[in-house]
Amino acid sequence: MVTASFPDLAGQRVLVTGGGSGIGAAIARAMAGAGAWVAISDLGAGEHCDATRDAIQEGGGEAMTLQADVSDEAQVQALFRQVVDTWGGLDTLVNNAGIQQDATFSEMTLAQWQKVLDVNLTGQFLCAREAIRTFRQQGTASRGSRAKGCIVCMSSVHDTIPWAGHTNYAVSKAGVLMLVRSLAQEMAHLGIRVNGVSPGAIRTAINREAWSDPEAEATLRTLIPYDRVGDPDDVAAAVLWLSSDASDYVNGTTLYVDGGMSLYPGFRDNG
Repeated sequence: MVTASFPDLAGQRVLVTGGGSGIGAAIARAMAGAGAWVAISDLGAGEHCDATRDAIQEGGGEAMTLQADVSDEAQVQALFRQVVDTWGGLDTLVNNAGIQQDATFSEMTLAQWQKVLDVNLTGQFLCAREAIRTFRQQGTASRGSRAKGCIVCMSSVHDTIPWAGHTNYAVSKAGVLMLVRSLAQEMAHLGIRVNGVSPGAIRTAINREAWSDPEAEATLRTLIPYDRVGDPDDVAAAVLWLSSDASDYVNGTTLYVDGGMSLYPGFRDNG
């Protein structure tokens, strides 16, 4: 019988962007629970980030909060300098920051289109680039890990499922899917792993209207073969695994944490 063990990230230094709430906060807590030192970054690093940091510290973990707009190159560079200056390096980046600005395509403004791409795709590029520069400069394997560095990029089931009224978001996430694959291909020979996670319907504030009452949730569940809405901890568990040596031979893969939403459930009864 094979016995599964909880991933051990003891002493590893992790940066989680968009870590102030929802999925990001759950990831930060999971990383800390596995022994990692966690830097929680958000655009408005206020009470939500502080609450997550305080909970980690009260549990005996190591955490700090930082503020940065991931679409701004100078702020991203400053963010990584702060982590490295404080902890001497970085082992894992969780590229989680993202936004939605929804509109029908004919009514979508250029500002809405550009802002979502700037945060969701360019932001991931900027953070991944700084992480790789940091990993290469360190030059040695990260503490307690076979890889020299690890990046997990947050995407969405809408990297493959079209989404009317959310074209800017779907396009940005489709870009993340190919960013993961291309970056993993380019960096694998250096011992740097890059993978993605694509959540489906998760109980977070951004989609509260879709699950906040029984009728809305029942409608949403018709899109989910597994017949339940996911929780942030479901996504955090996947990110934790992809950040650990338990997945050391996994590279360039996007893991769908969606209860089967990406399986086109409308075709379950032969279409």
